[in-house]
Amino acid sequence: MNEPMFCDPESGVCEIPGKIVTAAPVTNGLSSTDKPLRLVYFTDPICSTCWGIEPQWRRLKLEYGHVLDISYHMGGLLPSWDVYNSGGISGPSDVAHHWDEVSLHYQMPIDGNVWLEDPLPSSYPPSIWFKAAQQQDKHKAVIFLRRMRELLFMEKQNICKPEPVLRSAAFAGLDIVQLQVDFEKEAPALFNADLALGKQLGVRGFPSIFFIDKNGRSELVYGAKPYAVFTTALQKLLPEAAPRAYAKGGELFSYFPTLTTKEFAVLNDITFDEAYTRLNSYLSENKVVVTSIVNGQLWTLAAGL
Repeated sequence: MNEPMFCDPESGVCEIPGKIVTAAPVTNGLSSTDKPLRLVYFTDPICSTCWGIEPQWRRLKLEYGHVLDISYHMGGLLPSWDVYNSGGISGPSDVAHHWDEVSLHYQMPIDGNVWLEDPLPSSYPPSIWFKAAQQQDKHKAVIFLRRMRELLFMEKQNICKPEPVLRSAAFAGLDIVQLQVDFEKEAPALFNADLALGKQLGVRGFPSIFFIDKNGRSELVYGAKPYAVFTTALQKLLPEAAPRAYAKGGELFSYFPTLTTKEFAVLNDITFDEAYTRLNSYLSENKVVVTSIVNGQLWTLAAGL
């Protein structure tokens, strides 16, 4: 599988082109941390599989964020459509139906028609914007990345264009002027450093999540996996780690400004149908508002609550 845009629901991986690289020790090129485990996450703003694991990812951060020093790195999923023209996906229009299939597989809302209406030429610009955001505030950068993905996957916004990017930045509370300066000056080199680190570590696709302990031992979770795979990897390196309790039900919106139905289900450890029923009850009580597309919903706490 050599098509960079093809994200296989069965394997749970969005792969990148090129030959397999022998991985260097995962401690190379990484800074030290005070927390017992480092988590190195290679992703891409347009990676549909990465969007598919948001439920597991958010639960991992809630339950084990106290023992994890998490760093986000961009992997360069789609340099441009000129780098290849072969295989099952040879252009943007081929991605639309594929994304619809991915959406149904992961039960995460995606509208693939962005590839028919306003196709993205590359994933590099939004990746560089993210690196610019990290220069300001790493926490806000994560909110920024999430909002760009919501606009892309649900609202069919081309996040290679400045307007949706800057709206996402405003949503995250970033300094827009500084973001634009960093995008031009600092961020391209930081993005290239991420690409080099990914090559050094042998990253072949996304999501690639390395758990690394103080002794340099590592576990890799590659692709979309059930939540138990993440916790098993963590427990191998840090058996004493205990999950934190967190508020559930409607209180989840105190942690995250938006939740998909699948996220609400995973975070509450209930079925998708149970989650949908409960969220609709919140809707009827005017506690939440919902954005619906053909393949799912995004729920937001109602203003004033």
